[in-house]
Amino acid sequence: MKKFKLTSESVTEGHPDKLCDQISDRILDAYLAKDPHALVAVECMISKNLLVIAGEVKSTANIVVEKIARAVMLEVGYTSAEIGIDGSNCLIIKNIHEQSSDIRKGVLKKEDIGAGDQGIMYGFACLETEELMPLPITLAHKLAKRLADVRQNNLLPFLLPDGKAGVTVEYDKQWSPMRLAEVVISAQHKSDVSMETLRAGIMRHVVDEVLAESLRDVQTRIIINPIGQFVLGGPFADTGLTGRKIIVDTYGGVIPHGGGAFSGKDATKVDRSAAYMARYVAKNIVAANLATRCQVALSYTIGSSSPSSIMIDTFGTECIDIDHIHAIVATLFDFSPKAIMKTLALRQPIFSKTSVYGHFKNEECLPWERTDRAVLLKMLA
Repeated sequence: MKKFKLTSESVTEGHPDKLCDQISDRILDAYLAKDPHALVAVECMISKNLLVIAGEVKSTANIVVEKIARAVMLEVGYTSAEIGIDGSNCLIIKNIHEQSSDIRKGVLKKEDIGAGDQGIMYGFACLETEELMPLPITLAHKLAKRLADVRQNNLLPFLLPDGKAGVTVEYDKQWSPMRLAEVVISAQHKSDVSMETLRAGIMRHVVDEVLAESLRDVQTRIIINPIGQFVLGGPFADTGLTGRKIIVDTYGGVIPHGGGAFSGKDATKVDRSAAYMARYVAKNIVAANLATRCQVALSYTIGSSSPSSIMIDTFGTECIDIDHIHAIVATLFDFSPKAIMKTLALRQPIFSKTSVYGHFKNEECLPWERTDRAVLLKMLA
């Protein structure tokens, strides 16, 4: 195959699934701010005029989750049922109870912490972008965030909270991005704006602001609101669930996903913490120039203090023997849940930052995005 195309998508903060992720992570952060050792697994379901918050919590903190949920909805812009949902007055049903004592015994040991669940977690990094992320998902996130920005700052006041962006990039057989093949943007909008005005505004203030001319050519297709009108959106039109955008949250479909979602879970849940650790290791390997593409796969057994397996794949791009990379990683990194939480400082209330536009991005408050082990990796290599 001489060349191929890869598509990734992102969604705005007003997408119903992402709205649920934000509420879940805001609740998690509220618990951690008062009780760093809180055990939290909170999920949401949102639909027309209804938000359900359910889950398991073990904490000394007392949190008013309904107040947090309403604040998130209003911040995103859901201020009336006609737009998608009225954050001030919608019905909220809460069903939060204490975490299972059986699970807690397996997780919280005298001197250690066991994995909060069994599963497979993946991390990835590559040299395609400054963030060491695949180009399609990076561009999709930037387009989706820009849609929200121009709405919030009234540059395009006719936009409403819901929206999506998809980006297709054409690669050569060495996985080098060649060109931007297609961009699709779907943006919720007010009923009194014409398609011509909407498309021209998004083209000027979103597409042209985000996508470099060097990536585009005469064959690049840019499609804005492909079916036309998109007035009914958000929870009014679609049901949202916490954890349903796992590919948007990670690498845009470039690598496998173990299936576990992130939002609303504290760091004892290795679905989240081990996925962050895998990203941390992969990013440092690429930053150390030991490979141009790297995937780290981890697996855990519930209650276990160490992973069942660690697999590193550099897709033939490694500059030293892959067995040597495995040995260096084993020397420098501790993959026990307790060590992961310490290394990445995962007792902090930092998770709200991850609930939109990807969990892997250049944000100072996200410890798994550091490349502070790259120098040591290079020295040992």
